[in-house]
Amino acid sequence: MTTPSAQTDRPDRGHIIISVDAMGGDLGPEVVIEGMVKSAVRNRAIAFIVHGDEAQIAPLVARRSELAGRCEIRHAPAAVSMTDKPSQAVRNGDDTSMWSALESVRSGEATVAVSCGNTGALMLLSMVRLRKLPGVNRPAIAVLWPSRNPGGHNLMLDAGADIRAEADDLVQYAAMGAAYARDGLHLSRPRVGLLNVGVEDHKGRAELKAAHEKIAAAAETGDFEFVGFVEGGDITSDRLDVVVTDGFTGNVALKTAEGVAGLIRELMRESFSKTPLSRLAALFALPALKRLQKRVDPRRVNGGVFLGLNGTVIKSHGSADATGVSAAIKLAFKLAESGFQTRLAALLASAQASGQDAGADRNSDGGQE
Repeated sequence: MTTPSAQTDRPDRGHIIISVDAMGGDLGPEVVIEGMVKSAVRNRAIAFIVHGDEAQIAPLVARRSELAGRCEIRHAPAAVSMTDKPSQAVRNGDDTSMWSALESVRSGEATVAVSCGNTGALMLLSMVRLRKLPGVNRPAIAVLWPSRNPGGHNLMLDAGADIRAEADDLVQYAAMGAAYARDGLHLSRPRVGLLNVGVEDHKGRAELKAAHEKIAAAAETGDFEFVGFVEGGDITSDRLDVVVTDGFTGNVALKTAEGVAGLIRELMRESFSKTPLSRLAALFALPALKRLQKRVDPRRVNGGVFLGLNGTVIKSHGSADATGVSAAIKLAFKLAESGFQTRLAALLASAQASGQDAGADRNSDGGQE
């Protein structure tokens, strides 16, 4: 089992405390600690409980004065690897940094957990240790996409928490996505679209058609606008703010976009370095290219949010550098500061109660006929 370190530096109660898994990323704890430092410098209200091998973490923390008084170390001798099966993490992972990070949220010591680790293991462990919110069948991963909207991003869920989704799951995704858009994107009335192979009502699988009707009915009570079916090209458009889909489709779309973005970067680099004239053109285009890179840099919007759990968990990209880790921590802080988890739980409880009342009314009417 994980235990508190003998070399603790317990943050005071004036901070919002983020629980960080230091051992899950591809680049090691050095990058995670550096990301924490970046966040600590920018935000004096943030503090950390960091989980992992104390022999590796303690020297890294001790060298950074920015973390003094704001970082407590929890020793966890093992780590969940990227190749571990989720079931292995659940059965044998109680001494891992990932398990320990979730325990700090479960116990109420921290408000949000952040991990760069194995996505499947993190989701399954989160469901086992934190449990799902009442009424939630399948949690979802919500991710930000660069878009033409004034805020610069759209939200998509599910990005891979579960490959399946029934009509009722998609309705819950719409409600949870709208709630996140209000807190994370500061939108008073988010526009929600349901991803399909076309915008026509007759297209799509049966569960999508059923979800279309149910989301439209839930929009008023959920305080969002439903724009109907949308296509893949709308994910980055200004037609909507939240894209709802199943985890299989969402994850394929996400990985495809990452691959295309990487290909475009490589092709541009090759084109601008091919001839002396193109290298000169690159010099003149450099300011514009830097602005573009900043706009679409995935590190700056790093962090998928697990929605539907009895606690907030942020999944950072496994290969995230310090900038990416800091972005995930910034997102964790924003959600903690806004009280997002409490409002989401209340929203889902209200929706569940409304559904039960509607069902009771239908049964009552049926009995009178």
